[in-house]
Amino acid sequence: MTKITRRAFLKKSFYFSLYTLLTSGIGYYYARHIEPSLLVVTRHSIRSPLIPKSFHGMKIVQFSDLHLGYYYSLPRLAKVVDRINQEKADIVFFTGDLIDDQRSCPFTSRIAPILQRIHAPFGKYCIYGNHDHGGYGTELYKVIMNESGFILLQNSEQRIRLVDGSEIAILGIDDMMLGNPKLEQTLRLARQELYTIVLVHEPDAAPVIAQYPVNLQLSGHSHGGQVQLPIIGPVITPPLAKKYIEGFYTVSNLTVYVNRGLGMTRVPFRFFAQPEITVFTLQHGE
Repeated sequence: MTKITRRAFLKKSFYFSLYTLLTSGIGYYYARHIEPSLLVVTRHSIRSPLIPKSFHGMKIVQFSDLHLGYYYSLPRLAKVVDRINQEKADIVFFTGDLIDDQRSCPFTSRIAPILQRIHAPFGKYCIYGNHDHGGYGTELYKVIMNESGFILLQNSEQRIRLVDGSEIAILGIDDMMLGNPKLEQTLRLARQELYTIVLVHEPDAAPVIAQYPVNLQLSGHSHGGQVQLPIIGPVITPPLAKKYIEGFYTVSNLTVYVNRGLGMTRVPFRFFAQPEITVFTLQHGE
């Protein structure tokens, strides 16, 4: 006879409670129709002596995990773009998972004209997520993002340099699950004296990234659990998003931020994991 631990019993009980909640009228309506539309803009300051003085006050916007298709429409994407532009960002990052299933999405040709409207004078950058490679969609994602004016970083580096010669580095890692990530090879480009941001879709790459002179890791993938419950916490966490779920973490000298994303996958619910756009303001100083 298999002995059930107290934690396992609680987890099973909460899964049952979740099922009951989401299949009841009010819970279902909230998780299916209300929370997925409750877009939150979170704001944070990022301070480091390595951030050049000329970058002080520069604004970065991160958005992630749109999963366009089944549960996320083009009109909703257009509203997100308008909201991003309201922030007057200097730099914009998209950290992967554009389309939920590229094989069945009927409007792929209409995505780029919307994303083109995002304005960022110092550049728009993106990386692959697992859904961007899934369904043989690798090339389609590349085409859409290029047409949208985004620079796709696939195991590569981009420097953002101002007229005074000061710069910061952006490293982009290919998707850890379905791509061809060259983690160590790319991270060796990081320089101790240069403020460096790494974009990687899956947050649980952090312990490896922390071994290199990287200052900030920006990730998505987790959806903040997409569904969260008291005591148990996030109950829908994909592989490589088990340890770092949402918000800030410190791993050695590395600061990690995990964006909750905007869309949904697997189930059409969000519960205590509101869709998020993140705004970071860079500050020079200790």
